[in-house]
Amino acid sequence: MKSLRSVALTSLTALAVVGSTSACDLAVSSADTSDIVIAADLEMSGAGAPIGTAYDRALRLKVEQLNLRGVLGSRKIRLETKDNHSDPTLSLANIAKFTATPEVAAIISGACSSCAIGSAKVLNEKRVPAIALAPAAEVVTPIADRRYVFKLAPNPGDGATAMASELERAGVTTVGVLTTEDEYGRDGQSALRRELGKADVDIVGEGTAKPTDTDLTQPIAKAIAEKPDALVIWTYPGQAGIAAVTARQAGFTGRFFLDSAAAGDLFLTGATAGATDRATLISTQTMAIDDVIATTPAKAARRQWFRDYTSRYGGYYGYASYAADALQLLVDAIETVGGTNRDRMRDVLENARLDGLSGPIRITPDNHSGLMPQALAVLVARGGRWRLVS
Repeated sequence: MKSLRSVALTSLTALAVVGSTSACDLAVSSADTSDIVIAADLEMSGAGAPIGTAYDRALRLKVEQLNLRGVLGSRKIRLETKDNHSDPTLSLANIAKFTATPEVAAIISGACSSCAIGSAKVLNEKRVPAIALAPAAEVVTPIADRRYVFKLAPNPGDGATAMASELERAGVTTVGVLTTEDEYGRDGQSALRRELGKADVDIVGEGTAKPTDTDLTQPIAKAIAEKPDALVIWTYPGQAGIAAVTARQAGFTGRFFLDSAAAGDLFLTGATAGATDRATLISTQTMAIDDVIATTPAKAARRQWFRDYTSRYGGYYGYASYAADALQLLVDAIETVGGTNRDRMRDVLENARLDGLSGPIRITPDNHSGLMPQALAVLVARGGRWRLVS
């Protein structure tokens, strides 16, 4: 099986930025100076707060940058954010309010997969385009029930394929697996069994935990009971750190392999830094783009984004680029449409292409999940931070 490392070094065919270039053909009317409202339903408190905060910060920074550039002429982008407290019921109420507000051109929802899945019906009924920043496959499937919903986050199947490739390259033959008890975790279980089977890597122990769990003693014990060569951690950032520390305290000496949803803070501190040293993370290149020579405009843009975010907030968070790319896709659609007609924006989004901050993005009528597999890279924890494997 071909290593993701070699895939990452393969030259990618440049993708056209459809929305940006089409603005010349149909510009937003200069006669209208009203704000263009993009709504965001995010996990600003509760279990998903660290991710929601990163999304909020990224969106505010990106709005500021786009407004300073005047990409929509005399019109400004205005961000309206509601906190869903990591609660699907509250999230649905927030989305319903947004869809009933005529000024809202489109919606961005956060990392909560069940929130995005639960709001799909109202988004379709109200015909409001939305981009979800949640990882589960069901967020955008089946397509017939998700016509107005798009996804910008790593896909579980792509992550499992990349993970299997790295495990095979490392000579790992047995693994324990820790997954979350949610849609994303169930996707991971299915995808890992399929892809690890192809790579002749045996799963010898499995543990599951609720995304809110902070005591992982029992699920870790189940995952490492048979002393596997490696432990695959398929959880969100905060829980991934707890899992690594708990496994080390339980005597596990093997390697850690983390899926992209575990990509939180760039810098690792305290017990987490020691426990995860030399761990492998499947994530986007943007997480450690300062390790990359800016040989293309897209790489240069990613480096600048990384620097801007780090300068503003004192560090980088792995999820940030998804939110910025989601906003860019919506602004490109508005430019193409020449306004905020929701139906026409949906049609543009369904054929969007962007060489984004997260990597190459392509959405099609048959696939509303835009991040391409080539966006994923291999990172390693070294010296208290994540580094790109060259």
